[in-house]
Amino acid sequence: MIPFHKTPLALKLGIFLAAMALIPGCSNGNNDNKKTPTDPLPPAAGGGDAETPPRTLSFTGVPAPTSDSEKRQILASPQVEVDGEAYAIGYHTLLRSGDSVNSNVVFGQLVDKAGQPLYGEDGMLKVTDANEHTSLLPIGDRLFSVSQMETRPGAMFLMELNQDVDTGELSTKDLWQIDQSGVDGGWVHCAASVTPWNAHLASEEYEPNARTLPTSAEVEGDGYARGMLSYYADPAEWNPYFYGWNIEINVSADGEKDPTAELTKHYAMGRLAFELSYVMPDSKTVYMTDDGTNVGFYMFIADTAGDLSAGTTYAAKWKQTSGEGLGAAELEWVSLGHATDAEISAAVHGGDGQPAVTFADIFAVDGAGCTEIAAGGNSECLSIKPGMEKIASRLETRRYAALQGASTEFRKEEGVTFDPQGSKLYVSMSQVAKGMTDGAGDVQLDVANGCGGVYQLDVAADSDIGSDYVASNMRGLIGGIETEYPADSPFASYTCDADGLANPDNLTFISGYNTLIIGEDTGSGHQNDVIWSLNLDEVDAADHTAGLTRIQTTPYGSETTSPYWYPNINGFAYLMSVVQHPYGESDGDQLAPGSLEHRAYTGYVGPFPAMDVDSAE
Repeated sequence: MIPFHKTPLALKLGIFLAAMALIPGCSNGNNDNKKTPTDPLPPAAGGGDAETPPRTLSFTGVPAPTSDSEKRQILASPQVEVDGEAYAIGYHTLLRSGDSVNSNVVFGQLVDKAGQPLYGEDGMLKVTDANEHTSLLPIGDRLFSVSQMETRPGAMFLMELNQDVDTGELSTKDLWQIDQSGVDGGWVHCAASVTPWNAHLASEEYEPNARTLPTSAEVEGDGYARGMLSYYADPAEWNPYFYGWNIEINVSADGEKDPTAELTKHYAMGRLAFELSYVMPDSKTVYMTDDGTNVGFYMFIADTAGDLSAGTTYAAKWKQTSGEGLGAAELEWVSLGHATDAEISAAVHGGDGQPAVTFADIFAVDGAGCTEIAAGGNSECLSIKPGMEKIASRLETRRYAALQGASTEFRKEEGVTFDPQGSKLYVSMSQVAKGMTDGAGDVQLDVANGCGGVYQLDVAADSDIGSDYVASNMRGLIGGIETEYPADSPFASYTCDADGLANPDNLTFISGYNTLIIGEDTGSGHQNDVIWSLNLDEVDAADHTAGLTRIQTTPYGSETTSPYWYPNINGFAYLMSVVQHPYGESDGDQLAPGSLEHRAYTGYVGPFPAMDVDSAE
């Protein structure tokens, strides 16, 4: 079990944190009468009663912000109608970066390998505003949330939550910092998911390039990776292959004792720029998205349900059937072979007299017999050294997939979610460009789309692969529309239609209501990022706004992260929602000097009534 850090709060925080303590929005209370938790994952579709009335879901939308005041707020749907009944909802903050709860742990603080807080050159505690995915995990009669940060070094926190038995409102009861030293620390934790066995499955995005950053000497000169060196007592501990993995976090709670968390990096699944990995209802099939330029789409089939420590990884090959719009293709799955965590961990860490594996041990660059590939934005000619195929398949999964003939041409591949009733998978691309429209390779779309789009994939059984959840095709469902507004328009800065998508990022599905939730990560597309509800019954290829309802907007310069649907937690449903780095990605000039409004929000939209399939029937 991995313990938690409860580090003393240094005086150097001074007035900075004293001011934060005055900001409302993070109430604490006691709730000793919680109901028995309900599995937050909906069952597969069943027959049902033919006389059961159809389920309906309708959000009261919010407008695109036009005034300065609106652009500084979180606007969220005030009401939702579920099966004909109206319910008041809204955005509720659990914590903001810099908050503390009953301890000296500061939400968002970065720590080193020993668990000691890190400080900047100005002497201030390093507190990030890069809050990312936060989960809901019912454990016994208690409710927890793992919250991760998109930082270098990575940071994770465990919250215990109170849940009001009458209203469903959540508040934060306690806070711990999760110790990641047992898995070599963390790196750029992007999105996450919750497995069918109630584990938080975290990601590590934008894995360091082991060819160009083999030692700390190169990292010192790299502005993106340099911050990771502060994690180690000795920067020479740096190893690029420590990072770029899925991390499974299992939380345990014995009575009222402090919880414990067990962390496992799953080397068997492969190493990528993970946006997230999503485990299907069979607890064996996992879809893995890869963010960046010239990236792939991946599937992992575990040997044993509920155990991701061993299995076979596959990469998709796009066999195009249409180049119009977002495109369409049949999918072929290229096997990258079988591996176990233990096998690959030995290569990463060395042992038994063998040193840790390096890029130079795996590949020969240029030279006779090399193969030209473009993977991860890198154009290079590589050949695999004899006997290194399995190690290459996991330490350099994208490069290996390209060498095996899989498609590594996707651009900004982001969220993934599943509709169990319709047997449809959904994948977002925040941009459709570069390798997808350059006229070379497998993906050859007619035109780029800088506003991005969402794809729909049919899922069915495949006896050869040994899964009931194999995607066989991929086609554009809905895309944004690039637009230029007049200079006097309130949307003059927008490059995407205000009433359509702009760079879709994370996705989640409201099962039983045929509704897809889409979060944005946009810069100039929309000045204020949006979370959308998409009624799939209303999608119309001729109308890029059909079925869309704007249900949340974020303040200047922030990103929506972590929309994730929980249909039934003790009789209530929740849409988790994080607002990352306000004023950070753009519009920094709108932040008043000394203002604390740059702090991120970790919270949720709701509470909703229970909306799992069983409760609605």
